[in-house]
Amino acid sequence: MNSTRTARTLSIAALAAAFAGIAAAGAHAQDPAKKREAIITVAGEGRSSIAPDMAILQLSVVKDAKTAREALDANNKTMAEVLAALKDGGIAERDLQTSGFSVNPQYNYPPNNDGGNRPPELIGYQVANGVSVRVRDLAKLGDIVDKSVTLGVNQGGGIQFTNDKPEGTITEARKAAVADAIEKAKVLAEAAGVSLGNIVEITEQGFRPEPVPMMRAGMAKEYAADSVPMATGENSYNVTVNVTFAIKQ
Repeated sequence: MNSTRTARTLSIAALAAAFAGIAAAGAHAQDPAKKREAIITVAGEGRSSIAPDMAILQLSVVKDAKTAREALDANNKTMAEVLAALKDGGIAERDLQTSGFSVNPQYNYPPNNDGGNRPPELIGYQVANGVSVRVRDLAKLGDIVDKSVTLGVNQGGGIQFTNDKPEGTITEARKAAVADAIEKAKVLAEAAGVSLGNIVEITEQGFRPEPVPMMRAGMAKEYAADSVPMATGENSYNVTVNVTFAIKQ
């Protein structure tokens, strides 16, 4: 009987010791006196520029007629001629995409100077058909715009200069951003009288293209001769990174 009581006493003592150890570990982990690691966090910015090698052109054909059928037929005829001319000019099927289509009634709103409540009068319909064109040979861009307008394009004209494969340029911008962050961190550490340790973390906020309105010498004559003048300029890709450094103790 005494041996059973002794075993129970030892078991209770062991459990109490285990709980005490857990409590002590928790208290140590939450010790407010423990210092957090000293760090320096800086933002670095990098930019790399490259001439565009592709343009995305927005073209639209808008036709008005008494009936929706007549407006659609007229629009279809003109757009078919425009698309055929674009293909003959070297634009591939994969670089042509319909970007918008609409059929809208057109109304005439009589004046109500005498206070009368006259309803609007339906006078016809308007059909608009837009196409997005990727132009990979920029030397043809002005000529494409010129011929498209001649064939009946009468709305649009938005142009976005871009790059088909900007990865190499973006990589250079990333390298420049990290180098900028390291230089900034060195200046801050020197000003604070401390030494930089290892890099703890690097995060990228993303990159964004930033077109620069700049005409490259030697291109102006080529792109403006006998067609709509086009200034391609350059595309700049900007990258921002956050870099955290440890401070040597």
